[in-house]
Parts: sequence; C-alpha cells; structure tokens
Amino acid sequence: MERLGRWLVVVVLALLTWRFATAPLDGRALDSFLHLPNLVFHEAGHVLFSPLGRFMTVLGGSALQMLVPLVCAATLAYQHENWFGAAVCTWWAGQNLIDLAPYIADARRLQLVLLGGRTGAEVEGHDWEYLLTSVGWLHLDQTLGRAAHLIGTLVMLAAVAWAIVLLIRRHEVHEIH
Repeated sequence: MERLGRWLVVVVLALLTWRFATAPLDGRALDSFLHLPNLVFHEAGHVLFSPLGRFMTVLGGSALQMLVPLVCAATLAYQHENWFGAAVCTWWAGQNLIDLAPYIADARRLQLVLLGGRTGAEVEGHDWEYLLTSVGWLHLDQTLGRAAHLIGTLVMLAAVAWAIVLLIRRHEVHEIH
C-alpha cells in the first residue's frame, strides 16, 4: 500500500510539474494551492531576517521560502534516511522557484497583485523591485524571472526522476530478497 501511495505521489508531482512548467510568468502559477503555504514562509522570512538590515529583510522572504523545503529535504535525507521524502521536498523547492519567478519578472512593471490586494505600482513597489534596483539589475528582471522558472522546472523534473529511480530500485531490492 505504501508503494502504491508513493507511485500516486509521483504521478501527482509529474502532473503538477507540467502545470507549473507551462505556466506563463504573468502570475497564474500563483493561483495554485501551494502558493499560500509558500507565502507563509515568505512572510515569516521578512520577520526572521529583519535584524540583518533592510536588504536582508526584503531578501529574507524569498530566502526562507526557498530554505524551508531545502532544510526539510536535508532533514529527511540525512536524519531519517527518507530519500523519497527528500525527493518530494526537493520538488517543492523547485516549485518555490516557479512561485517566485513572476515576482522577479514583474520588478519593472509592478503589475502583480500583492498580499494587500493592490499592485506594486499602487504601493511602494515590491520585494524584487527593491532587490534588483539595489544591486543595479532591475533591467534583468525578465531574464532572471525566466531563469528562476527554468531552474525551478529542471529541479522539479530532476526530483520526479529521482523519486521514480528510488521506487524502481526499492522494487528491485525487494524482488532480490
């Protein structure tokens, strides 16, 4: 039963990977059910990194959003030897990159609706407008957003492949014994 459940997880992750990979950078990927849990970690990151100054406070949202699934993956792998769980959390990290990609790409346009219901143009901008302006990379917003989307897609594909390999190897080990 556990094996069947894991295969079901792989199928769902593969389908979600397709959905996220084909999502445009206009923010439609933000309508997914995963956006809200990701957002909780994003907002907590602003608070957690706030003692480190304005730049790190702003970057902390995206940083924690990426760190949580990576820490979960590392914990499952190294403390619990749950490599399948680590693969799923690695997939989640890739999905978080796709979740961030529209905001990165929107740094100049400021058209995405933010948490308060208004766009970045209607308020003081948003995280990625500030971050990219601070480092002189605002003109790269579309390129960086597309790169985040592509890397996120590749991470998700690799994680699904990793999970499949783990399930196939586990099946082979059980057949040998």
